[in-house]
Amino acid sequence: MKCKINRNAAKVLKNMLNSEEAEGKMIRVFVTQQHGDHAHYDLKLDTPTENDEIVKTDKDIDILLDKRDGFLDGVWIQYFYVPREEFVITNPSKGSHTH
Repeated sequence: MKCKINRNAAKVLKNMLNSEEAEGKMIRVFVTQQHGDHAHYDLKLDTPTENDEIVKTDKDIDILLDKRDGFLDGVWIQYFYVPREEFVITNPSKGSHTH
């Protein structure tokens, strides 16, 4: 499976991973809703299960993706500061949208 992270998102995710609550956990991207040919995504701190693939990114952050969900393969995690601070998670290979 594949996952990309932009530079802003990497900074924010590293801060999340350095927090006390993140100890022993990783970043998980998951599908919150599915609408036919696209899905909405979110992320959280979580621990891996046997259904997960730990995907290495070029930003030295590993991301948990559930191997059973094809909508997760190819997700792109971006973080923007304007117009408001937020994560935008899309999957260009699936024509998908964010939350």
